[in-house]
Amino acid sequence: NIIAGSVASKRASGVTNSMFVFNRSGDLVGAYNKLHLFQLMNEHLYLQPGEDKGLFTLEGTLCAGLICYDIRFPEWVRAHTAQGAEILFISAEWPLSRLSHWRALLISRAIENQCYVVACNRAGSDPANIFAGHSMIIDPWGDILCEASEAEEILTGDIDLHKVREIRAQIPIFADRRPDLYD
Repeated sequence: NIIAGSVASKRASGVTNSMFVFNRSGDLVGAYNKLHLFQLMNEHLYLQPGEDKGLFTLEGTLCAGLICYDIRFPEWVRAHTAQGAEILFISAEWPLSRLSHWRALLISRAIENQCYVVACNRAGSDPANIFAGHSMIIDPWGDILCEASEAEEILTGDIDLHKVREIRAQIPIFADRRPDLYD
């Protein structure tokens, strides 16, 4: 399976920051266009926001795709996991200056949604930025299974989806939600 993104995609409405998901057979099984544009970097001047959730199924498992700034919106992430997503795939270009935010937000998203987080962050630099790297795989308890350094690296890790189901049964946060009072 390949989660490919971020990719600039030209559409009739303009350019979107997109993620594409391909299964083992090479079939496109999902696509997501970044919903939350980062105004601090003027993304809203060059990109069109997405309008879909980015849910997809891989190997019989419901998953969701997020791009970079999206992880700062816990209600957006919950929209995916409340529908049953068990793995969040995140591609990002997070700067080194906010590495502590990157790590804390990813761990929080894993814990509060009782799911795996598989996050890939840009390493290296461009003329204006140094990127944090620190791609990682986090389990539903918030434990980091593997984490890269600031350098370019390939990570591998094992995901046990039974752990998601066990934790969700042990602490039934989805059953205890009160969304009628949240807005």
